[in-house]
Amino acid sequence: MKRLSILGSTGSIGVQALDVVSRSPGRFAVVGLAAGRNVERLAEQVRTFRPLLVSVSDARAAEDLRERLGPGAPEIRHGEEGAVAVASLAEADFVLAAISGGAGLRSTAAAVEAGKPVGLANKESLVLAGELIMRRSAERGVTLLPVDSEHSAIFQSLAGHNRAEVRRLILTASGGPLRNHAADRLPQVTPAEALRHPNWTMGAKITIDSATLMNKGLEVIEARWLFDVPPGRIDILVHPESIVHSMVEYVDGQVVAQLGVSDMRGPISYALAHPDRIALDLPPLDLARVGRLTFEPPDPARFPAFTLAYRALEMGGTAPAALSGADEGVVEAFLAGRCSFDAIARVCAEVLDAHRPERLSSVDQAIAASDWGRAEALRRVR
Repeated sequence: MKRLSILGSTGSIGVQALDVVSRSPGRFAVVGLAAGRNVERLAEQVRTFRPLLVSVSDARAAEDLRERLGPGAPEIRHGEEGAVAVASLAEADFVLAAISGGAGLRSTAAAVEAGKPVGLANKESLVLAGELIMRRSAERGVTLLPVDSEHSAIFQSLAGHNRAEVRRLILTASGGPLRNHAADRLPQVTPAEALRHPNWTMGAKITIDSATLMNKGLEVIEARWLFDVPPGRIDILVHPESIVHSMVEYVDGQVVAQLGVSDMRGPISYALAHPDRIALDLPPLDLARVGRLTFEPPDPARFPAFTLAYRALEMGGTAPAALSGADEGVVEAFLAGRCSFDAIARVCAEVLDAHRPERLSSVDQAIAASDWGRAEALRRVR
């Protein structure tokens, strides 16, 4: 039985991971849960899965959780230190890192330092500090298994092949809810429109990033470090049906792709059970019913955000961290109605212009660069 710590248990990925666990009796035990402020949902998870250690965002949430759970409550901690404790819990055999945004970096790094295999659903860990995390993972002998559907697809398409024979990686993108919007309509897009993803059920931040295509740019940064492929050999292809989740092209021109229905429980279960697979109750992929698979290049004129990721990688050092922080800040402002949709890419570009990258040498430095990017974006929005 594999013992799991789940970071971000009340978010979209965490909830779906626990659904996979509940449908696989005898295969997994949940020993640690880390969440934010959704104490009601966390209390339900604790009652169901009986973890040894739980963490929440702050002391008030911790007290609320204790009151809800009563005398049978497990050990409860709070803050970043609490998430780190869950990530490095001695009893855990595997850590699912799904805390959203840059806030998940320190706990992901703690899991690596503790020698825990990690299922990586928090792409910002590699966006902010990919070179550091991958180097330390190699030194500690830690396996990082991707949970993002695109990176899981690449991981599966690389299985059994010689990495030296890879010509390029092809990340597919749904195009998001605004794919067919004309350029002159984008400034008027509301948060409700941008949150209406046609294929995937995800959290608000990643859904907005999908609408701007920033998410695809961040995935390029993640793929660059996760698979040790230079950014010039990582391409993006818009695929509205979201059936082909990504592809790998080899030096002989042959392309290996991974296909499946649009359900995150597929890549989640693949990471949790690796190298095995779990029988899931997902609908089978009926290609005859799908009928047609279409592909098109991304449009940098309407959706320039993804191009900023290539630029940040070229700048190097702390630039990707600053870009990630800027995106977090301006997306927050957009969701709160404080800026227009088209301002997201524009402000992120301005922040990248203003950033003076430094050689990355620590997690603290990466977090500081991200915090600077976020603050600078919010300052420019105001």
